[in-house]
Amino acid sequence: MHFNPYGGLAAQVAVGLVNLGTAPAAAVTARARAAGMLIDDLSERDATGVADWTRRLRAVFAASDVDIRVDLVNELLADSACQPHISRHDGKAPHLHYAEERADTAARLRAYTAGGLAHLLCEDPARMGVCGRDGCDVVYVDTSRNGRRRFCSTRCATRVHVADHRARLK
Repeated sequence: MHFNPYGGLAAQVAVGLVNLGTAPAAAVTARARAAGMLIDDLSERDATGVADWTRRLRAVFAASDVDIRVDLVNELLADSACQPHISRHDGKAPHLHYAEERADTAARLRAYTAGGLAHLLCEDPARMGVCGRDGCDVVYVDTSRNGRRRFCSTRCATRVHVADHRARLK
């Protein structure tokens, strides 16, 4: 499934940050960049604030009820976003921003991930979650065709299916 470019990349940044957990600033910056976000280096102080933010992002993925997810994302948006505006920086085509261009990197990261989860939630709220394997707390965004993903990876899905098969044989 193709999400809109802003929501898709931003939702992937959210996934990457949540799965990273608490980490040094360089690792947080690298993870955001690997998921497609163009950001300046975070300070260690900013990385601590981002770690608090990612705990709030995780709650969105873990919520089993759409109404709870909507409330959580609305709180994220209220705490992170200024008025949306169209930006034309660095020679790029006009595109949507939720944080002012002069906002610090941590504020841009918060607004970007909150906006991405909002887009994803509005498009298809069932396409986000936490891995269904006991003991695995990895979050994911389901980009599969049929939208029926329950696991973070093929490895976790295989482990569950093999265990279920062995249990049936007993």
